[in-house]
Amino acid sequence: MSEIVAIDITHHQLPLDPPFPASWDPQPRTKFPATIVRVRDSDGHEGIGSGDVMYGFSDYARYFLGEDPLDLEQHAARLANIEFHAGRPWPLDVALWDLAGKIKARPIWRMLGGASPRLRLYASSAVHRPVAAMVQTAQQMIEAGFAAMKVRFGRPSVDDDLAVITAVRDAVGDRLTLMVDCNQGWRMPWDVAKPWDLETAWRVAQRLIAEDVYWMEEPLHRGDYDGMLQLRDRVRAVSPMRIAGGEMTREPYEFRELLTRDCLEVFQPDVVCSQGFSGLAALGREVVAAGKLFTPHTWGNGIGVLANLQLTAGVVGHEGSQWVEWPFDPPEWTLERRDYPLAVPLRAEGGWITLSDEPGLGAALNEEALFATASSQATFQ
Repeated sequence: MSEIVAIDITHHQLPLDPPFPASWDPQPRTKFPATIVRVRDSDGHEGIGSGDVMYGFSDYARYFLGEDPLDLEQHAARLANIEFHAGRPWPLDVALWDLAGKIKARPIWRMLGGASPRLRLYASSAVHRPVAAMVQTAQQMIEAGFAAMKVRFGRPSVDDDLAVITAVRDAVGDRLTLMVDCNQGWRMPWDVAKPWDLETAWRVAQRLIAEDVYWMEEPLHRGDYDGMLQLRDRVRAVSPMRIAGGEMTREPYEFRELLTRDCLEVFQPDVVCSQGFSGLAALGREVVAAGKLFTPHTWGNGIGVLANLQLTAGVVGHEGSQWVEWPFDPPEWTLERRDYPLAVPLRAEGGWITLSDEPGLGAALNEEALFATASSQATFQ
């Protein structure tokens, strides 16, 4: 039996010129950071992960060194304890599953019990473009084969946001399923704007219902369970539009509240931010058993995107997710920028992706790019 012999964490920053004006960040981003976690066993296998910055994790590495790399449940339990005391350590969970897949010579989606590696994607836009440019973006997504696109709110006024949805719907008709991310569930550290209240969210929801929006994402603060339930009830009485959320929810009990109170129709946790593969596999099955959609948040570099695709294919498949998020908004957000840590950027084909049968995540690192972008920190500026 092999044992874990090393955990290495490195930070990287890709310069962004021009900067990336992410809709959820008031400050245009001049760098795209990545934290890479590598875990090696005594037989020479290496697993990789990426996600949160992992600052200070060296204090806890001793709880994994010398342990069986295949004891994934024990590792996940320790990571959950570490998260209570420090930041989100889940990139190591991804690396451990990648390592386990390489030891077993199986892809993660098969390890999780998946039946098919094929998933349908929705194009997830990020830039607040003028109305005409947003219409052009939507048309470009249709031409690229996507059947669905997410538009993010957060312009100077909600009327500006709604004007974009109306213009896009008028231009594309029923050729594109539209999702809207209201982005009220969390904030960047320097953004102190208060989230919407229930009545504001309801006024916006009525406008989105009129434009046949498929889901309304993060319309309220992530902990406003009563508000989400009331909003969902109001929407459900007049429309099939779904309420979505959960991308920054962390603890199992929080997801349990959202599920048992029937707050959401669409659950969007991220495997690199919360609970890892073991925890979210169980949650995904519960969500689908309750008749809801489980479609992870995937905004990050290609390692995180691939990890969430593996999770989705392994746990719920296409039918349980409908679509999975695909961060893509050229020219500011290209696959080459997004996936710079990978030797080969991930590629969609006609709005679909088929995961490989390569062991673990099925990805290799771009060592040259990582060397060139090495940094002592992982920040956006």
